[in-house]
Amino acid sequence: MDPKRRALYQRTMTDTPTDTPPDRLASDPDSPFHDAAILERGVGIRFKGVEKTNVEEYCVSEGWVRLTVGTTTDRRGKPMTIKLQGPVEPYFRNEA
Repeated sequence: MDPKRRALYQRTMTDTPTDTPPDRLASDPDSPFHDAAILERGVGIRFKGVEKTNVEEYCVSEGWVRLTVGTTTDRRGKPMTIKLQGPVEPYFRNEA
């Protein structure tokens, strides 16, 4: 993502607090979809009707989640993940 689009995306995400989580969110700080303020608020994920606690990234519109696989890491020290397709339902655990 180019710097102008990323700045616009981040400004849009922080300027408009809503009661619904964003369409796409990542817990990795290096990702362009990372938003610390929203993650601090506490986002829960229901995937195929089951509560998931090991979600690294999700996208509602594309219908996928990226889950960590155990405690294994890749060569850069980041957790190994698997991408699963299906209905994703994000929600806020804590009210603003």
